[in-house]
Amino acid sequence: MMTTFKFFPIFGMWVMMILTILMITVKGKTRNSTNVVNVGALFTVNSVIGRSVKPAVTAAIDDVNSSPTVLPATRLNLILHDTNCSGFLGTIEALQLMENDVVAAIGPQSSGIAHVISHVVNELHVPLLSFGATDPTLSSLQYPYFIRTTLNDRHQMSAVTDLVLHFDWKEVVAIFVDDDYGRNGVSALGDALAEKRAKISYKASFAPGASVSVITELLTGVNLMESRVYVVHVNPDSGLEIFNVAKKLGMLGSGYVWITTDWLSAVLDSSEWSPDSDTLDLVQGVVSLRQHTPNSDTKKAVTSKWKGMGTTSRFNAYALYAYDSVWLLAHALDKLLKSGESITFSYDSNLRRANGSDLKFSALRVFNEGNKLLETITATSFNGLTGEVRFDEDNDLVHPAYDVINIGGTGIRTIGYWSNHSGLSVDTPESLYGKPSNRSASDQRLYGVIWPGGTSAKPRGWVFPNNGKPLRVAVPYRYSYKEFVTKDKSTQGVRGYCIDVFEAAVNLLPYPVPRKYVLYGDGRRNPSYTNLVNAVAENMYDAAVGDVTITTNRTRIVDFTQPYMESGLVIVVAVKEAKPKPWAFLQPFTIEMWLVTGGFFLLVGAVVWILEHRLNHEFRGPPSQQVMTVLWFSFSTMFFSHRENTVSTLGRLVLILWLFVVLIINSSYTASLTSILTVQQLTSRIEGIDSLKSSNEPIGVQDGTFAYNYIVKELNIAESRIRPLRGEEEYVNALRLGPKGGGVAAIVDELPYVELFMQYTKCEFRIVGEEFTKSGWGFAFQRDSPLAVDLSTAILQLSESSELQRIHDKWLSAASCSTQTTDTEESSLSLSNFWGLFVICGVACFISLSIFFCRILCQYRRFNPDEEVANEIGEPESAIRSGRRPLRAISFKDLIEFYDKKDAEIKEMLRRNRRQAIRDSD
Repeated sequence: MMTTFKFFPIFGMWVMMILTILMITVKGKTRNSTNVVNVGALFTVNSVIGRSVKPAVTAAIDDVNSSPTVLPATRLNLILHDTNCSGFLGTIEALQLMENDVVAAIGPQSSGIAHVISHVVNELHVPLLSFGATDPTLSSLQYPYFIRTTLNDRHQMSAVTDLVLHFDWKEVVAIFVDDDYGRNGVSALGDALAEKRAKISYKASFAPGASVSVITELLTGVNLMESRVYVVHVNPDSGLEIFNVAKKLGMLGSGYVWITTDWLSAVLDSSEWSPDSDTLDLVQGVVSLRQHTPNSDTKKAVTSKWKGMGTTSRFNAYALYAYDSVWLLAHALDKLLKSGESITFSYDSNLRRANGSDLKFSALRVFNEGNKLLETITATSFNGLTGEVRFDEDNDLVHPAYDVINIGGTGIRTIGYWSNHSGLSVDTPESLYGKPSNRSASDQRLYGVIWPGGTSAKPRGWVFPNNGKPLRVAVPYRYSYKEFVTKDKSTQGVRGYCIDVFEAAVNLLPYPVPRKYVLYGDGRRNPSYTNLVNAVAENMYDAAVGDVTITTNRTRIVDFTQPYMESGLVIVVAVKEAKPKPWAFLQPFTIEMWLVTGGFFLLVGAVVWILEHRLNHEFRGPPSQQVMTVLWFSFSTMFFSHRENTVSTLGRLVLILWLFVVLIINSSYTASLTSILTVQQLTSRIEGIDSLKSSNEPIGVQDGTFAYNYIVKELNIAESRIRPLRGEEEYVNALRLGPKGGGVAAIVDELPYVELFMQYTKCEFRIVGEEFTKSGWGFAFQRDSPLAVDLSTAILQLSESSELQRIHDKWLSAASCSTQTTDTEESSLSLSNFWGLFVICGVACFISLSIFFCRILCQYRRFNPDEEVANEIGEPESAIRSGRRPLRAISFKDLIEFYDKKDAEIKEMLRRNRRQAIRDSD
């Protein structure tokens, strides 16, 4: 019995030895027939990303090894090292990994560790395929062996910028972890915002692993800031602590905006397929980004396989990128080996010198084909779980895209997508790649968002800061025109039209605006408004309230509200009362006009006499009487007092047209003479902008305004002609003295000042020409200040409600001076004003005379004075019967005598001649 018990252990040992020898033999045969390539993996296993990535990488290795098409004669051997979220430990783990002669390393997930490990792989020529290091600075030439197999944060920050601008916000507060990942990501965000004229108003950073008290202190300070738009860029493992503290501080209610980068989606997607209610409760209303991976059959098959493995049910987008990273390496190795290349390693001479070190660097070897593998990887493309895997010229993945998600209620909603091809859209990015790129703001679309507090109304994005600092409002301390703004002894310290408008607008805002007015200037002269605007731009003041003109150069450095008063440059000159002149009645017409008018009076009188002489007994008589008749009739028509009646049709036609001409001439004469005798006249030859530029006389401008620079730079007027004037008294003295007395010929100033100045001087001066600039007065704020927008709306409300007009009438009188001026020479009416009337009248006279004389000639040809004589002396009947008539010549004297006969006598003679001709024929 004892012998039997001793035999069984000995027999078992022999069996085990035989089995071991067989296994070794089989294993040796397998190794001889299949090449084994070591592949490293570096990431923090016990982390949000690591817990999803580990099974994904393992599954990818298994899938590659079982693939009949990719690396059929090569088996990948995964060697995993945990970096433990430490740069120091990560470096040690990387060195230990490199002792195994790996051809590439998958990871790390941390940008900070990637910076350190990249130096190791650069030395050993081992490509580093990182699925989680999104730091944009890792793309520099300093890290040639670093290959980012996920999306670059440069694209993610562009997506955040488009998201911020989509809702019309201009400032954000960046909350980030103070490491390479956080700092460089926020730096990229700042650059992206600056390109779109937005900015990060405050950067709130905390150290990795910061305590709750530190985060509480940080968020308490952030809550006192003006901006309510928070962009959170932190690590997934500590990000939720931000929202834990924010909820305790009441910062997750209505009015707040929280935007996170893709770390939050990594946390939510890794939470057992459906996040727990406590986690969702913390991030209600938050808008986040998620790396976009298109739906495909391959993706569905792989994820279903993972679910059925039972090892884990947690995976996120980083796991998908890690899975594709393994396949990217497999495809590249397959191409490399099929091209005839082998995998060899050699010792580095630099590392051999450190052979005496306990760290044993001499065990590290350089991958000889590392550079070729690197080139093959960057040139490889295939379709993976994340879509098309292909690199651009910057070694970034092509077609970067993100899902825009919104957490509300008990789930996560996708409210749109972002891609660098089309920006924000509700259509999937892959459906838009075949269409032309469209990044216009009008085409950016998202579905509705549920914001913190459960509201769907877009938050304003900012509040007035609650940090005890009132708004610093600079007010110009003016020397002149104090109705607009000046110092006051009240608690407010200032008063005036501009102050009342600002106060009324602020009172319309839905939130309080504590403010403190600060006088700018000494009151002895008007301050420089350009310097005032520059002071606002340089953060010396928060705003400038006063009579600040909106100009192009100023809008480049500050933001203005809607103009609350229209303004523009005008020219003011001196006028004088017209002195009595004994010959003033001749000034309405020029000499030529007087001569032509007088000539036409005589011409029309003569034409009417000619047309009426044979018919109208009033136009007959002795020659002296006829001359007086013509003269009297001609000039009496000027006053429509002619007593002679016209009986001929042609005479009446000429007279009607002439009386119409006389009516126009009389009316024009009366109006011109009235203007000359009543309107004041200029003492300056400047009548507008053109004469201002062409003259060489001095010009006055108000001290401190933009008019000086405008005249010199825009109108190119010599500076030697410009005379700065401080106020109303200097205006009056300079204009009264004139250029010859040491004053100025004109003053160029803004219309509101000029209107007030005219009231002071009781319209002693006048505005000439038109406004040659168009602008307005507005309140200046620092760039991108939300107060500028809200106050613009308030100013429009004041204007629509007539409150703005009421304030204007309170400070500025509604009375105005007439701007009418005249010049003696140019007020005279010339022939060019009436030549059309004279032409019409002259043509009528010519046509009437032509018709009249044609009729006279026809009558004269039918009239034979010899027959009349024969009838009177009794010519022999034989002579008459014979039909012989003595020949005669037409003489001018006979024609005049014929014209001088009355028309009735001529007609009677012609009738007798016809009767006699009939009797003779019988």
